Amino acid sequence: MAEIPHPFYEAHRGAMEAAMRQRLDLAEAMLRERAHLSDIDGIRQEVMDEFEIVLTQMPYVGGAASRMSDFFMRLMGFMAISRVLRRRGVLLPVIGEIERETYKAQLLTVPEAERLASGRQFMSPENQALLREQAAQSITSSHQNAFPEDFVYDFVEPGPGDTFEFGINYKACGFCKFAARHGDKDILPNICGLDFDAYATRGIRLDRTQTLAGGASHCNFRFSRLPR
Repeated sequence: MAEIPHPFYEAHRGAMEAAMRQRLDLAEAMLRERAHLSDIDGIRQEVMDEFEIVLTQMPYVGGAASRMSDFFMRLMGFMAISRVLRRRGVLLPVIGEIERETYKAQLLTVPEAERLASGRQFMSPENQALLREQAAQSITSSHQNAFPEDFVYDFVEPGPGDTFEFGINYKACGFCKFAARHGDKDILPNICGLDFDAYATRGIRLDRTQTLAGGASHCNFRFSRLPR
């Protein structure tokens, strides 16, 4: 029996597939010029077929009740793009450049006012309170037993002399677990690279000096507001 997506992801399939098609439209010129690929229609179909596989592999981590579900839905499609381009012989750094510029271009299709409002909401005291709550929940044995493929993280308060507003230390990463399970560890750093533009386009500065994917004990995300 063929694997099927979790019902939560199945309910969002249409939006995720539309996002994938938009990314492929935005990436077309780069695929020709930087990856030196000409069979763009074939690549489109191959990526969408691979995304169907990724969709069945995506771990359920609590659905709408978990903020990390959105991370999976927004970024896991790049695993499909990476897999296809890797099979086509494209070098990993080139894949990373194409994906990051494609994602930035996609994010910038959202009106600036909407993006900045989303950034203000992320930095708000109310969202910080939610982050503290979900971080505390993520480290409990009951949560980890229920959702073993989820992220595990701590909320970080700024100390004297710190210039960031708050931080998150990811001690276990859902993308790292996914990559280890499905043979994608070599393309994982490209997924990590998408984070900077995801926040910058919303008016947020992300500082990060280490990642789990790079062999560190944790990913040290530090957030502050970009100057207007």
